[in-house]
Amino acid sequence: MSARTMARLTRTATPHTQWCARDHTCGIDTHRGRPIVTARGNGRAVMTRTRAADVEYAEVVIRIPLHRNENTARKQLAILLRLLGELLDAVIVRPRVLPGRGERPAIGRRAA
Repeated sequence: MSARTMARLTRTATPHTQWCARDHTCGIDTHRGRPIVTARGNGRAVMTRTRAADVEYAEVVIRIPLHRNENTARKQLAILLRLLGELLDAVIVRPRVLPGRGERPAIGRRAA
């Protein structure tokens, strides 16, 4: 008599996307693009396009140096939280708020 000590997991493999890195960062069911890095002063942000199953999303990691003074650091964190909320609103809730994404009346109009 043999006893099975571990459950067997089965995952459906998803095909690579056009933008994924096609390297060790891709898993069986998750694909990741190459990270895009931007820096300002001592701060840095890294954005990675990711697809898990049938959902695509942007993964963002931000590193922001905080001031030594506790009160100033708290103000920085409060500003960061407010701006992140505004960013989420602009990108997810109201995408037309982004500059350059509004109506473009010249498109589709015939030249006179």
